[in-house]
Amino acid sequence: MKMTAGMAFAGTGRDRGHALRSDPAALAALLEAGRVLALWRGRVLFAPEDGGGGLGWLPAGHPLLEGAPSPVFLGLLEGQGAFAADLSHWRPEEGAPVGESGFDQGWQPHPLAPPGHGFGELRQRMAVLSPDEAEIAATARALLEWHRSHAFCPSCGARSAAGGGGWNRRCPTCQAVHFPRTDPVVIMLVTRGNSVLLGRSPGWPEGMYSLLAGFVEPGETVEAAVRREVHEETGISCGAVRYLASQPWPFPASLMLGCATEALDARITLDPVELEDALWLTREEAVEVAAGRHPRIRPPREGAIARHLLENWLADRMG
Repeated sequence: MKMTAGMAFAGTGRDRGHALRSDPAALAALLEAGRVLALWRGRVLFAPEDGGGGLGWLPAGHPLLEGAPSPVFLGLLEGQGAFAADLSHWRPEEGAPVGESGFDQGWQPHPLAPPGHGFGELRQRMAVLSPDEAEIAATARALLEWHRSHAFCPSCGARSAAGGGGWNRRCPTCQAVHFPRTDPVVIMLVTRGNSVLLGRSPGWPEGMYSLLAGFVEPGETVEAAVRREVHEETGISCGAVRYLASQPWPFPASLMLGCATEALDARITLDPVELEDALWLTREEAVEVAAGRHPRIRPPREGAIARHLLENWLADRMG
């Protein structure tokens, strides 16, 4: 049983072009003949939904890309060089429509984009992308967000510059080289007999619940992080922990480590800072959630690891 089947950003074995990152001449040739994915403040440029709603690729010389920093190299896609460019410097003209902000950002048009194209929230569209495009969009978002938040050398404070096709930043003052970071996050399928534990963070949209999750701390194993996070958030102690699957989650730069564990007790004592609510759902109730028929809880987002862990548990495919 392949736990990652149908999961967004789960990896395809696409050629990430590692050997090309240190070859400026090869990258320049690939860019000239390749394609560029534009992002604006974390939103990805998408093609029109009536045309499939895939990624809105642009040629390197497209007017929309004017003024953007040098594109970062994402590897090869269908034999072409794939790049990403950050357009966060662009500001819509006064009076122009601006997409909604919040948990799921809305659609943002751009006057120079091809007809029907616009910047959209990746989480809303990740499930409709092909595996290759989903992986490459996740890479683009994580990499560009890292560059936006790491413009200065953490060693000496001087402004650093992108290098290696966008896969590092080099400090001209102290010569330090810094690389993109990925933050490990455990996400837990916590069960007790015929029930599963779900939680809800403050500020989430109405009806949204998910499996518990939290960052792995320095000096901590994955197993210890699972037990600590569950106990901190709900007061529940857990037994043995086993790893199931992982998912890159570029919001902004996490790697979700899906695990399963059995609760040793059922009493919930909430940490109100971490969770607004937590509850046990029976398997029968979880079936109603997954089918979208539960009166209170909506199903986890399609393509997210939380949904896949829950669905595999419901189908007795946990191995």
